Amino acid sequence: MIQVANRLHSVEEYYFSKKLREVRELMAAGKPIINMGIGSPDMAPSEDVLQALISSLKEDKAHQYQSYQGLPELRAAAVNFYKKHFNVTLDSNTEILPLMGSKEGIMHISMAFLNEGDEVLIPNPGYPTYTSVTKLVEAVPRYYDLTATGNWLPDIEALEKEDLSKVKLMWLSYPHMPTGANAKKEVFEALVAFAKRNDILLVNDNPYSFVLNENRLSILEIPGAKDVALELNSLSKTFNMAGWRVGFVFGNATHLDAVLKVKSNMDSGMFYGLQKGAIKALESSGEWYSKLNEVYKTRRDLIFQLADKLNCTYDKNASGMFVWSKLPSGVNSAEEFIDNILYDKSVFITPGTIFGSNGEGYIRFSLCVGEDKIKEAIERF
Repeated sequence: MIQVANRLHSVEEYYFSKKLREVRELMAAGKPIINMGIGSPDMAPSEDVLQALISSLKEDKAHQYQSYQGLPELRAAAVNFYKKHFNVTLDSNTEILPLMGSKEGIMHISMAFLNEGDEVLIPNPGYPTYTSVTKLVEAVPRYYDLTATGNWLPDIEALEKEDLSKVKLMWLSYPHMPTGANAKKEVFEALVAFAKRNDILLVNDNPYSFVLNENRLSILEIPGAKDVALELNSLSKTFNMAGWRVGFVFGNATHLDAVLKVKSNMDSGMFYGLQKGAIKALESSGEWYSKLNEVYKTRRDLIFQLADKLNCTYDKNASGMFVWSKLPSGVNSAEEFIDNILYDKSVFITPGTIFGSNGEGYIRFSLCVGEDKIKEAIERF
């Protein structure tokens, strides 16, 4: 039998890939499952975005291979978007690279900068893909603690007391997934200074900045950040375009040239129609964000009621499309807690443990569930 590569022994199948298979089996067996686990927007993009996609399909060259760097007008739209909403000035020719979803950027960046044995600072709790990709490129995950007492922010002073000589890259995610915590400008300033002192590349993964968040911030707003930082962003959450797979990485030309070397050997450019739709999304008026957040706020208030039913506590000021909740006193296992609810009440909630050891004692509710379903879940308790 042909043996798989050794690197596959270092990672497991993604949790949601496995768990959602179980959920689907329960549904097939007739269970009325309400899925509050995954953050896949259930609403549609705007009609303008859909029409931009549809009308593009008959244009010349629409179905040919596209540039690895995307359409010039897409890059310009993304640069204008960052200038308007974050006051970040970027060169549309050299300081932005469109991606087929920001998730692929995690792999491309890791392949571009990490050698075997390099160490990577990864938040605990944090997005599991940071760890799996680090292992796949044969680098070494090194976790830094985020805790409620520390407002889910990195303790730079504690990190700097450690041996950082092998650390090459540090993953950030603010607004933070899964907790919804925000980093103020002073935190980013301290992180940029830390990265410069220790020759570390920072990557801020920033897809939740427009969901229930009044204080939008990009790490690239910090003077000198481009020297040591990249930022990922995505249209998935902000514009209900998760399945479209449209994202970006922003940063200086030298860093992006390295990422492009990887990307250009991995795909053949984003489909033309998706790029046209993305341009229209990036040009959205403030009314789009307001209406989107009205929906999410209503849903979040209902999720708070559900969390209250479960005797869980939460931060009402957190951002993003999730509610991160602390389990009742005396409950020790998040996975056991959510499994009991899944099998008894047919409601699927994510256990905090999938995001790291500091997620033990917590669960995460998704806001990508209609009001009627959330109300039904409340009634089940």
